[in-house]
Amino acid sequence: MSYTKKDLKDSQVELTITVTPADYVEALKKAAVRLSERANIKGFRKGKAPYDVLKKEVGEMAIMQEALEDIVKKSFFEAVKTEGLETIGMPKVSVEKVAPANDIVYKAIVALMPSVKLPDIKKIKVTKSDAKIDETKIDETLQALRGMHATEVLKDGKAEGTDKLVLDMDMIIDNVPVDGGQAKDHQVYLSEDHYIPGFNTEVEGLKKGDKKEFSLDFPKTHYQKHLAGKKVDFKVTVKDVYERQLPELSDDMAKALGQESIAALKELIHSNMLQEATQKVDQKAEIEILDAIIDKTTFAPIPEVLIDAERQKMFYELQRDLEKNNIEISQYLADIKKTEEEIFNDFKIQAEKRAKAALVSRQVAMDQSIVISDEEIDTEIKVLEEMYKTKKEYLDNLKKPEVRDTIATSMQNRKVMEWLKEQVLGESKEDKKK
Repeated sequence: MSYTKKDLKDSQVELTITVTPADYVEALKKAAVRLSERANIKGFRKGKAPYDVLKKEVGEMAIMQEALEDIVKKSFFEAVKTEGLETIGMPKVSVEKVAPANDIVYKAIVALMPSVKLPDIKKIKVTKSDAKIDETKIDETLQALRGMHATEVLKDGKAEGTDKLVLDMDMIIDNVPVDGGQAKDHQVYLSEDHYIPGFNTEVEGLKKGDKKEFSLDFPKTHYQKHLAGKKVDFKVTVKDVYERQLPELSDDMAKALGQESIAALKELIHSNMLQEATQKVDQKAEIEILDAIIDKTTFAPIPEVLIDAERQKMFYELQRDLEKNNIEISQYLADIKKTEEEIFNDFKIQAEKRAKAALVSRQVAMDQSIVISDEEIDTEIKVLEEMYKTKKEYLDNLKKPEVRDTIATSMQNRKVMEWLKEQVLGESKEDKKK
């Protein structure tokens, strides 16, 4: 086997590979066995016909075609290994010459992992802000907890204060019912913000049996894209009104929630809020560190295959998030009036940034010899198996080699970020534990 290499733009190479008959004779024999197992040859059991007999029956070219994929895979791998190339994705192969007892010649264009030249990490400047919480949010949480444990009693009077209404609702635009805009026994809590701005104000003061028609303008930024920025007409019929009797903020309420006292409950809420605020501050600092490094890193042209892989991940993540909220991707696309292809194209800029972040993390890991051992991966998988022990499909996925590789990459990225934070922020694991 021989080959020539030609460098192409966008971190790609073209290999022109020539495979001689002597190089592919073993592949022909294996291909002949596979063909004989599928062919009915008189006088021989399947898989037992000699090579010369099979050649006469099916033709030598048929054997060549059966063997071609294996020949290309083996020779391509040998050329890549000899050149020490780090390829991404599958090669684009075009066969130029194939004939029995002759050289096989083909071209393979393949993307390479782009080279990355990192800046001096010590010179990267990022200031991490302090984690702060809004103390008023503690009182709001306590009030929400009271609401969750309220006692509801039917009333004959008007809905007011913290009351709850149960009503039937119809939404209409230009005299046409809104798809999915009809609701029976819709519950409205006057003390909580309704998902339709202004709705609570319109139904406040109504009592059982009342009917009302009104219109509301949906904000342009409303999450329901098919309603955003539109005037919607409503017809409501009140079926019941409940007075919600909230428990007192007392030690008894705290004990019902598993805490010794209201003071202990407040402390727990404060601790949880501080932890959440700390996580947000950490995430913000991590993003700023990566952005600063990416901005000062020199990248070779990034192959489309790498960007497309990130776009595919982003589309999958969007689909998964929608499914969590019981929204079909088709409905989402209809609401925003876009196709899958348009969404895929919209992801390109962010996908390129994500690809660069992955390349930076990978380069840091290589430069600093940050590796994940098999034992660490096994431990992580055991944790995941325990977390998802009732989900068979998830457990089956954990056994796949590609999923194991993904877990290893994720763990490596976490280690890389810990190292970067130590270099840029002077923050170590020990500091975070204090």
